[in-house]
Amino acid sequence: MCKHDKSKKHLLFPLLLLLVFLPSNLSAVSAEEIIQKMDELATFETSYSTGSIQTKDRFGTKTSTFNAWSQGESDSLIEFTSTAERGQKILRTKGSLYLFYPDAEELIRLQGAALRQSMLGSDISYEDMTEEKNTLDNYKAVLEGTEAFKDTMCYVITLTATTRSVAYPVQKLWIDTENYLVWKAQYSTAQGRLLKEMEVLSTLEAGGRVIASETRIEDKMKRDSHTYMRLDSLEVNPVLDKKIFTLENLTW
Repeated sequence: MCKHDKSKKHLLFPLLLLLVFLPSNLSAVSAEEIIQKMDELATFETSYSTGSIQTKDRFGTKTSTFNAWSQGESDSLIEFTSTAERGQKILRTKGSLYLFYPDAEELIRLQGAALRQSMLGSDISYEDMTEEKNTLDNYKAVLEGTEAFKDTMCYVITLTATTRSVAYPVQKLWIDTENYLVWKAQYSTAQGRLLKEMEVLSTLEAGGRVIASETRIEDKMKRDSHTYMRLDSLEVNPVLDKKIFTLENLTW
């Protein structure tokens, strides 16, 4: 064998080693681990926030304001403070969502497809506003790869529902590879029809995490409509009365 052939063999061996070990390095993080981290960093022990929802459509612009409390991955309470909606409340507890209208003293429970209903005529659904942080309980996750979005490298993950109890059968998420913030999301039917699109416009830091402070939501089933949700303030881990997240408190 000539020297030239021997040198080729010496080069071939390390290249083969690279091919063996490279795939495991590229797939060092799984789709499930990314989603778990996303949920973990979006969940606080407790929180209190204030904000606004502004909807622009062919009829004009409508703004509603709210106060919101949360506890863990599944408990949240939203109370509207704007004049037209003052006193209306949305309570989310494990597996259940309730609406309270003070004028009618009426309590309504929403389930299944009803979670996709528009909240206050906006492009935001009740599911969007109060989504539980337990994604993998209801979805199978597939990592499609990475992609730059707004000069930020993101994991691109497709979520496919494993239960009928969710509002969106398919979700496609662009998740920041550094802080696990969802910069963009597309929500679709099982047949691939795009229902809604979400994009983060600005962020803030709270509790050592990056949180969306302004989000644009567009319901693709509506004509010439989009909604901006803004956080005006966010308090992390305040002491909250556990009665806040009960039906008794909702109707008080």
